[in-house]
Amino acid sequence: MTDPPRADIAAAETLGGYGVATVHEALGRVGYLGPEFRPVWTGARMGGTAVTVMCWPGDNLMIHVAVEQCRPGDVLVVATNSPCTDGLFGELFATALQHRGVRGAVLATGVRDVADLREMGFPVWSRAVSAQGTVKSTAGAVNVPISLGGQTVHPGDVLLGDDDGVTLVPRAAVDRALVAAEERVRKESAARAAFAAGELGLDRYGLRARLPELGVEYVSHTEYRP
Repeated sequence: MTDPPRADIAAAETLGGYGVATVHEALGRVGYLGPEFRPVWTGARMGGTAVTVMCWPGDNLMIHVAVEQCRPGDVLVVATNSPCTDGLFGELFATALQHRGVRGAVLATGVRDVADLREMGFPVWSRAVSAQGTVKSTAGAVNVPISLGGQTVHPGDVLLGDDDGVTLVPRAAVDRALVAAEERVRKESAARAAFAAGELGLDRYGLRARLPELGVEYVSHTEYRP
């Protein structure tokens, strides 16, 4: 599919600035792709709109097709129709995408040329790092719903990435995510100031009164019997 509707890129970039953990928590702890999706270099951060790709294992033909569909603010999101950790993506793809203003890539496969990607400053999250090469032989699809980490990614959805991993914000939930993430940042800022001043989380979050209900007792070392 060509030119699917996309979430607002400014909103995607704002969410990317809030960070994966903040937005994931703000939306009710949903959307996280799981711990297996890791940045290939530390410090990477991005927020953008998904251009989705479905490839066959060991075959990156459809990534070449997808590059043409990418525009500034997009994120390339790649899945395969059966498990694959081959290095479907590397520095040459990143060069082409960077020229088109793409914010990064998320792959349920492998990636290679890690040192080059780091030097370029092109953010990539993947399930594996692998030098294993690929072919360009089999048709797949671009801008169709795909599944990564138990989440269904539709073209035009927002993907956020940082050192904590990757989370999905469906296009229809972007406005709600902005409000919820801003509120969470405000609350965390207040809590941070309180903790820096010496307040305990037990008291700030009203946890102390719940401890007896949960069977937690304070026992001095002189009274403790294992």
